[in-house]
Amino acid sequence: MLEDFINALQNFRRNKTRTFLSLLGVIIGVAAVIIITSMGNSSTKQVQDTFGTSGLDIVSVSSGYMRRRRDSVKIIFDESFRQNLFDNVRDIQKIWYKNNLSTTLTYGTVSASTSCAAVEYGYLEMYNMELESGSYFSVTDDEQGMQKIILTHDLAENLFPAGDATGQKIMLVADKVTFGFKVCGVLKEQTVGMETSTAFIPRGFYKKKIKPNPAADTVLVQAVSPAKSTELVTTVAEYCKQLTGTESVNVNSMQTMLEQMSSITNTMSVLLAAVAAISLLVGGIGIMNIMIVTVTERRQEIGIRKALGANPRDICQQFLIESASITIIGGLIGVILGIGISIAVEYIRGMSFVISTNSCIISFAFSVFVGIFFGLNPALRASKLDPVDALSA
Repeated sequence: MLEDFINALQNFRRNKTRTFLSLLGVIIGVAAVIIITSMGNSSTKQVQDTFGTSGLDIVSVSSGYMRRRRDSVKIIFDESFRQNLFDNVRDIQKIWYKNNLSTTLTYGTVSASTSCAAVEYGYLEMYNMELESGSYFSVTDDEQGMQKIILTHDLAENLFPAGDATGQKIMLVADKVTFGFKVCGVLKEQTVGMETSTAFIPRGFYKKKIKPNPAADTVLVQAVSPAKSTELVTTVAEYCKQLTGTESVNVNSMQTMLEQMSSITNTMSVLLAAVAAISLLVGGIGIMNIMIVTVTERRQEIGIRKALGANPRDICQQFLIESASITIIGGLIGVILGIGISIAVEYIRGMSFVISTNSCIISFAFSVFVGIFFGLNPALRASKLDPVDALSA
C-alpha cells in the first residue's frame, strides 16, 4: 500500500496540471464548508457576547396588546399578582418589579436625557451588574425611598468627565418635577442582557414621590436555574392567558432569544455548507473522469503488471489509493486554507475566531470518501482489463 502511495505521488509529479485541476475542486469544497461554518459559529458567539451571560435565568413579563373581548381581563402587576404567580407557577426563585421613567439628569451645565429604572433591592446584583465604584442600594434605601441613584459607566462619563461621579449630587427631572439625587454608585462597562436602562433609582422612592402604589411596568421572574428559563416562558405565558382569557402580555427571556438566534444561524450555516459541499461532488466527478483517462493512458503498465502476476485486487487497490491520495492532499490543503481565510475574514470584521473541529473532520472525511467513491469505477475498470488486450493497445 505504501508503494502504491509513493507511485501515486510520482504520477502526480509527472502530470502537474492535471493533478492541480483535480485538487482544485476538493480544496474549494473543503475550504468553503469550513469558512461558512466558522463564520456561522463566530456570528453566534458575537450575539452571545453582545447580550452577555447575565440574565440567562430571567423571564421578562410586560403588558402587550389586548384583544378586546367581553370575557377578557386586564392584568395589573400589583403585589397580588406577584404572590399568585409565585404560588401557581413552578421553578420560580424570585420575582422582581420594575418601573421605567424617561428622565433628564443634570449636573452643573451638563444634561442628559436617559431611560431610568426604578428597581427593587437586589435587582442589580441579580443581574450581576458589577460596580466600578460606590455601592448598591440597601434594603433601607428601597424601603425608605432614599434619593440615591446608580449610573452606568457611559452615562457617568458624560455627566462627569473628570470621573468623580460617586458621591456627587445631580438633578433628576421626571414628569416635569425636579428631584435631587446623590450618586451612590457607578456600574462597570458591561453587557447586561435585556436591561437597557442607564440609570437606576430605588423603587421605594418611585412609589412614594412619583407614583403612589404603582403597578409594575415590567415583571422579572428569576428561574431556579438558567436551564428552566425556556420552560418558564411557556408556563408563565399560559398562566397569564388563563387570567385574561387572551394573549395580552409579552413573555420572553434572553435564553429563549439566544436559542432562537443560534438555531437560525446554525440552520443557515448547515444549508450553506451543504451547498458548498456540492463542489466536492463536482470535484469527485472531475476526479473520476481524470482517473478514467489515466487508466486508458496506462493500459500497457496494467498489462505488464498483470503479466508479472499482479491480481485484479492489486490493480484495483493501486488506482483507488491514487484517487484517494488526490482527495487526501486536497482535503488537507482545503482545511488549512479554510482556517486561514476564516481567521483573516473574522479579523477584518472584528469578530472572535471560532472554528468548528467537527466541520474540519467531517469535510475532510467527506473529501476522502468522494475520492474513494468516484475512483472506484475507474479502478474496477483497470482491474478487469485483459492483459493481452492491454499490452496490444
